[in-house]
Amino acid sequence: MTGSFVHLRLRTEYSLEDSLVRIKPLIKNVVKQNMPAVAVTDFNNFFALVKFYKEAEVAGVKAILGADLRVSNRNGGRETSHLLLLVQNAIGYKNLTEIISLAYKEGQRHGKPNIQLEWFNGRSEGLIALSGGVNGSIGQALISGRDDNAVELLKEFEFFFPNRFYIELQRTGRYGEDPYIDAAVSFAQKYSKPVVATNDVVFLKATEFEAHEARVCIHEGRTLDDPRRERRYSNQQYLRSAKEMSELFSDIPEAIVNSIEIAKRCTIELELGQSFLPEFPVPKKMTANEYFVQIAEQGLENRFSTSIEITQESEKDIYRERLKTELRIIVDMGFTGYFLIVMDFILWAKDKKIPVGPGRGSGAGSLVAYALKITDIDPIMYDLLFERFLNPERVSMPDFDIDFCMDGRDKVIAYVAERYGKDSVSQIVTFGTMAAKAVVRDVARVQGKSYSLADRLSKMIPFEVGMTLEKAYAQEKMLREWIEKDSDVEEIWSLALKLEGIIRNCGKHAGGVVIAPTKIIDFSPIYCDEGGDARVTHFDKNDVEDVGLVKFDFLGLRTLTIIDWTLSMINTSKGEDEHPMTLQHIPLDDSDTYKLMQSGETTAVFQLESRGMKELIRKLGPDRFEDIVALVALFRPGPLQSGMVDDFIDRKMGRAKISYPHPQYQHDCLKQCLESTYGIILYQEQVMQIAQVMGGFTLGKADLLRRAMGKKDVVKMAEQRESFLEGARRLGFTERLAANIFELMEKFAGYGFNKSHSAAYALIAYQTAWLKTHYPSEFMAASISSDMDNTDKVVSFIDECRHLGIVLLPPDVNKGDFKFSVNGQKEILYGLGAIKGVGAGPVANIVDSRREGGAFRDIFDFCDRVDSRKVNKRVLEALIRAGALDQISQGEINHRRAILMESSEEAIKLSEQNLHNKISGISDIFGDSLASQDDTKKLKKNHAVRPFTSRERLDGERDTLGLFLTGHPIDVYNHELENMSVTPISKVSGSKKTSSVAGLLVSIRTMKNRRGDNYAFLIIDDKTGRLEVSVYAEKYHSYKDLFIKDQVVVVCGAISDDSFSGGLKMVAVSIQSVYQARCANLKCIEIVIENCKDNWATRVQNRLSGYRGGSCPVIIDYRQSFGDAKLCLGADWNVKPHDDLLHELRHSFGPDNVILRYLR
Repeated sequence: MTGSFVHLRLRTEYSLEDSLVRIKPLIKNVVKQNMPAVAVTDFNNFFALVKFYKEAEVAGVKAILGADLRVSNRNGGRETSHLLLLVQNAIGYKNLTEIISLAYKEGQRHGKPNIQLEWFNGRSEGLIALSGGVNGSIGQALISGRDDNAVELLKEFEFFFPNRFYIELQRTGRYGEDPYIDAAVSFAQKYSKPVVATNDVVFLKATEFEAHEARVCIHEGRTLDDPRRERRYSNQQYLRSAKEMSELFSDIPEAIVNSIEIAKRCTIELELGQSFLPEFPVPKKMTANEYFVQIAEQGLENRFSTSIEITQESEKDIYRERLKTELRIIVDMGFTGYFLIVMDFILWAKDKKIPVGPGRGSGAGSLVAYALKITDIDPIMYDLLFERFLNPERVSMPDFDIDFCMDGRDKVIAYVAERYGKDSVSQIVTFGTMAAKAVVRDVARVQGKSYSLADRLSKMIPFEVGMTLEKAYAQEKMLREWIEKDSDVEEIWSLALKLEGIIRNCGKHAGGVVIAPTKIIDFSPIYCDEGGDARVTHFDKNDVEDVGLVKFDFLGLRTLTIIDWTLSMINTSKGEDEHPMTLQHIPLDDSDTYKLMQSGETTAVFQLESRGMKELIRKLGPDRFEDIVALVALFRPGPLQSGMVDDFIDRKMGRAKISYPHPQYQHDCLKQCLESTYGIILYQEQVMQIAQVMGGFTLGKADLLRRAMGKKDVVKMAEQRESFLEGARRLGFTERLAANIFELMEKFAGYGFNKSHSAAYALIAYQTAWLKTHYPSEFMAASISSDMDNTDKVVSFIDECRHLGIVLLPPDVNKGDFKFSVNGQKEILYGLGAIKGVGAGPVANIVDSRREGGAFRDIFDFCDRVDSRKVNKRVLEALIRAGALDQISQGEINHRRAILMESSEEAIKLSEQNLHNKISGISDIFGDSLASQDDTKKLKKNHAVRPFTSRERLDGERDTLGLFLTGHPIDVYNHELENMSVTPISKVSGSKKTSSVAGLLVSIRTMKNRRGDNYAFLIIDDKTGRLEVSVYAEKYHSYKDLFIKDQVVVVCGAISDDSFSGGLKMVAVSIQSVYQARCANLKCIEIVIENCKDNWATRVQNRLSGYRGGSCPVIIDYRQSFGDAKLCLGADWNVKPHDDLLHELRHSFGPDNVILRYLR
């Protein structure tokens, strides 16, 4: 090995708590500096190991693997020391993997993994140890003057690492290093121990020190100027060159030489790219292959026995022949075990009534998978290809993505862990990064900038997938201008740019699970929580496959949960003699279901509920299952932007002639594979079939062609083109036709979608549409329940219920459950779990108390019977504001809620006293229960309380439910709006004439035009209907401050027909708040004073004084028995007619005695 120095202590961003070093720039710098090798030694993990190894191998750099470990204090103290371990060979790699895993499973303290020296018994072979420098146990002993302790430690390390232990030296300008080096060098000389120099690298360039300090502060939750913050790093911890290191240790040259010697001793070759599966238990006297073939053949026959489509023997023979072909390929490729394992846990899930999806991805193209009940899509019926899933001409692992019900997924994973052993099953790690919007907040915080500044800056970065600071700066003009003119903002931005994308934490992959043939730690270390649970591999989903573990995707699909809940509600309402409802045999040609789709009423329907999809559905008008399959494939940027979608629709609707595939270049032999898509090449499978039919390709070779087209590999495409043309000539096609067909294939292959995936998800889409059509109440109740923690979704679904004419009953503690439910009248009862601030525990206690003691009589009975530790004051107030106690109270709704709120504190106190008495064994002298007293007396004294205003009641509902349930905020303005010539939305027409409408602002979508200017689409709701309002760029800035959700606005504009929704739309000319509209239209306020004997003038003065300075005159209509008069107050008493003023006047003088006079 040539070279004069190798860095042996270097942490990357995967250390999580420090370091800015990224793998690719690291290797580039190492190559640039002509260093022959480099080590990566992250804090107690191998997170970066595979990425580092592969990158180094490609660059011709020797990868030295290792880890920086914290060693626990034997005396039980919190202090730890450091020890650096480097992998010398395969045995050392295995031992270090095990030690790291033990640190997580048994050694965590306060969330940080530590090791114990005793663990090296039997686990130290193949490892080289570096003492840890001043932070190592020997270093700490030396600088503390505990030489005897240092000698004892040296003996222990020498015992574990004979001739493999080095005294580590560092000169990075940090506290304690100089006295340590003097002591360490003397110590090493005295005991004849080798020394080695390291630089504890945590960034590549010295200029990155400030950014690194910020990264450390972000992890620790401190600010840069915090005087309590430990300064553990210096600006010298960069990737120094060999020359710099040699000069730095010119007085101890052996410390430099030994870095090379250690690098020479460390040699390991990782075996990447192989796959290792656990053995699946099969019956005695049978091989796995024999068992696999037997159950697959039997499974196919079982499918025939329940099929109404496949009845002829000739048809069955087609299936049997394809099954035989697939089985041969799977057995030859050695994937029998994979299929058996997947089959096993899917059948277990189905046996335990855990919903499983019909398939996902290319796996739905396998007939073997269909026979084994891994999938539920018949691949022959829908022209799905096995070779798209498993290509015998391109050996790679099969990959089934399996969807499970959200509630049952973890149960299936637990089953797999039990079946194969907990030590052989693990989930997979994922890494979170410092993303654009978050990193500016983090940087602002550690710099000590204000929260409001950070919040504003973060919100100016667009919320888009893949958004970066660079993109945001290029797109947002206002952002650029602010950064350029404000030094504080520029300071945040420049530092955030350096930290963006850095790894900040690790988590658990949503569905990835690996099963090892032995133990997981034979392949990867284990990361887990302090209790040893929530285990994940150290390698992410790509790296874990590289080291040989096979990944199984256990994905949670919320829609399966919705379907399960819907069926449960349907079957609960059925009689004992009725068969339970299942979806296995529902007709796929139900006309009512297709009518629902054609109308675009697909809210809550799987895959079909987005705005753009609804527009596409209306245009396409699906009337058969194949159209739904096509919809899933068409609704993507490529097809939408290429004109393919319009061509597809025109052909389906008869507006364009169907050709296979092009009017000028077509052939009858292509009709069979293109007929389902009206001659359009839509699916990847169709590209493969054309290559087979016209080019004479095998389906395996056709899959290679598809991949080359998808990746736009020019070299391979040229080879494939020649092969295709040659095959076409052999089959008798003209070269001109074949060449043009190939060009069309090449064009559409870039947009082609996996039909297997489309078909599987189209089936779920159809099932949900069928349920919505025939069981709308149950389906919508289940849909709302599935998204109860997402207020926007709940509001959207409830709006859909109203649109469908489904009655939604308010929450009720005497009837409601945690989830939304359906009663015998098909009304939906609001789920108590959807009330903000309540939660599962309190709801369970309420439901249990109701089941045990019957319906609650009033608030006192309620509080007396529930557990006040769970249903506390905060929960009770949320229930009252949501209206959940309305049915156990009396009176007008606003008064009722005010009384309940006023009574709540007393009810809680009495219930707590009663609970205390019960616990103490004390009986109340008036009876066994306080609730048995005359509850009416308790409530009477609260009847004098001021009723809530309608707005207070509605705001309470919005705060707890996310929507207005018992009324509409516009109700209080209806009379005023009539006087302002505002037309109800239900009565406007698309005449393109200017009209004025008013409504609650329920949705705001801000977008950008090509010039980068903002414009908006608003949706307003006035209870009679909804209207979309377009606010173009020239109006946007004038009115953007009024775009506040749940506020009432008055909009004037031109109304026209909306071809998308089938309704109306408006282009805004002007927008006003109700207050602004009132000011513009109000002539005066009249206050009627009738037969009043008190000092009414003082009351008027007190009410008006806070609102003076406006332009609205005030007139006193003075009516007495001896005569009437109208008094017009002077101009200095003109007021601002705010809602609060009108409320105060009405409360003081009566609602009928405050009259608003309008100009027209």
